[in-house]
Amino acid sequence: MFESAQLPQKMDKKTFRKLEPELREALLSAQLEMVEKKPFSTIIVVDGLDGAGKGQAIARLYEWMDARHLTCNAYGDPMEEARLRPRLWRYWRDLPAKGETAVVFGSWYQKAMRDRIYDKIDDETFEHELAKIQRFEKMLAQENVLLLKFWFVLPREEQEHRLKKIDKKGAARHVLADWAALKNHEKASKVGEKIILETSKGHAPWFVIPSQDPEYRDATLAQTIAGSMRVKLDEGESSSIAAPPVVSAWKSQSAVDAVDLTAHLGKADYEKQLSKYQDRLSDISDTKAFSKKGLVLVFQGNDAAGKGGAIRRVIKPLDPRIYRVHSISAPTDEEKSRPYLWRFWRRLPRKGHVGIFDRSWYERVLVERVEGFAGHDDWQRAYNEINEFEQELTDCGYTVCKFWLAISADEQLRRFKAREEIAYKQHKITDDDWRNRLKWDQYAIAAGDMVDRTSTDFAPWTLVSSENKRHARIEVLKTICKRLEDAL
Repeated sequence: MFESAQLPQKMDKKTFRKLEPELREALLSAQLEMVEKKPFSTIIVVDGLDGAGKGQAIARLYEWMDARHLTCNAYGDPMEEARLRPRLWRYWRDLPAKGETAVVFGSWYQKAMRDRIYDKIDDETFEHELAKIQRFEKMLAQENVLLLKFWFVLPREEQEHRLKKIDKKGAARHVLADWAALKNHEKASKVGEKIILETSKGHAPWFVIPSQDPEYRDATLAQTIAGSMRVKLDEGESSSIAAPPVVSAWKSQSAVDAVDLTAHLGKADYEKQLSKYQDRLSDISDTKAFSKKGLVLVFQGNDAAGKGGAIRRVIKPLDPRIYRVHSISAPTDEEKSRPYLWRFWRRLPRKGHVGIFDRSWYERVLVERVEGFAGHDDWQRAYNEINEFEQELTDCGYTVCKFWLAISADEQLRRFKAREEIAYKQHKITDDDWRNRLKWDQYAIAAGDMVDRTSTDFAPWTLVSSENKRHARIEVLKTICKRLEDAL
């Protein structure tokens, strides 16, 4: 799930120094307006792997914000006063008043995380604990608390490097939580992923921050806090519109941004591989094992990225009786009168069949988010709802393959112009395509969030460079064949 955590997320010091005044201004402006109007309080939960720099990041927040209205609450093992009361008592006790902000270390997630990592509780008990936490957080949100949760991640090698540096400095190791010790890196990451997938809601979202680079980490943290405060402050006026990036000069890099668009496949190799993988797909779809499974294919990507062309290469070797292509556009009045997933449930294929979605339920966190058709809480909540939907599909024996086809802005412009000039392609270009192009950066941010929050073990995203269409089509076919072979 943590694709962006493995990317070389960097911000040079010169860029950071230039950005810092803008970040400070955005944070202070939002904080002081909140202090003055007192419309809500803010709780910032900071969790993640040891050595990721959580303390350093919060120290910088204290430099940038008004410390008189900022409190840091650090929780370790409960003292006797807390042990004699319900587990959540101390967190209720320390809730900030309206207009105030509290930073929480060692939050209500800590005990459940530690117990699951060390196998003191089983999955069922862990799920029960998470359900109780979700009820707690929902109650806070309903009482007008802005709850922001950050998970700081590091590759194992970088965590080991940092822990060694702490040893050399003779720092007190007791400040590092046992649950995230280096030897438990893999399990801690998996438990963290489960927590994020199950407890990231519109009223209490998780934000995953790659923490290899301190400047990148702290800028992302500050930008997210300031932007979220601004959305909450402006509720009632523009809450249905996605908040624009607080900082115009820089945006964080996502897994989508990191797609290598130079990938290329020559015509001769393409023809050879096309025949190979189409034959494989045909053979797989004819097996008895496939008749007991279902296949769902999701195609998303930049406008003009070649989704239709890729789909045509997929369906060519298939029996037309076993597949159906669904081209998803704006919902009808009938569909808008029901929960947004309703129209996709109705289109699911039966076992032994293939459902192909040219755009999908992910429009909730793309078009509906960027264009303001869905409220802030609605599209934030959708990440978890989509994960649960796809989990249900896989539990029922479906294979879910999701593709993001990526092209550059320059290549998109070239393809748009070509569509206008070629008569039989003119129907492919609309005024909406040109309008969406003006919001390229907003769509890029939304796509990056989508991949980070919905790429799971059971339904991973495949990010495909589509600058060269031949390369993209083969990558799609190859991935489908491999996923099916692994599943059957």
